[in-house]
Amino acid sequence: MPITPATTTTGSSNGTADTILLELVDENGVTIGTAEKLAAHQPPGRLHRAFSVFLFDEYGRLLLQQRALGKYHSPGVWSNTCCGHPYPGEAPFAAAARRTFEELGVSPSLLAEAGTVRYNHPDPDSGLVEQEYNHLFVGMVQSPLRPDPEEVGETAFVTPAELAERHAKDTFSAWFMTVLDAARPAVRELTGPSAGW
Repeated sequence: MPITPATTTTGSSNGTADTILLELVDENGVTIGTAEKLAAHQPPGRLHRAFSVFLFDEYGRLLLQQRALGKYHSPGVWSNTCCGHPYPGEAPFAAAARRTFEELGVSPSLLAEAGTVRYNHPDPDSGLVEQEYNHLFVGMVQSPLRPDPEEVGETAFVTPAELAERHAKDTFSAWFMTVLDAARPAVRELTGPSAGW
């Protein structure tokens, strides 16, 4: 399967932005077509394939990222380690590994599937809508991070208690708690009972 956006049109030679296509799916996650990325997020939103990654360190702390201020969707908010959209025809696992490296400059030392979740989350600030069939992944990170500043503002490793404190005072992505709650069984299996997830 392609790991580069073979289905996008590039106009870098004339200064126009790349057009990124997302994979549209039905309620069962079966591919039914494609749509341009921004168009898929316009209200009421079109159901599309996505992924969310939750990476932990050796102490069972979750790696959070604050989305860069220049991002078109949910800039400056905190969220899970990495999230995004596979290219049409790209396996969600491959997309999760690719984007984790592109955003954070690190490859997970372990990455495992953790189920799927379907949700509809409007973003009140941008007016965009997340209608997603989301593939969840949990794993470990053991190498130093090298975040891309165009993607990531800050990073933080947090315990469950630190996450609760941060969640009460900072702004998080509209989808964060939905994907975390859906991934919790796999998170607990990965981190063990002492981590408290």
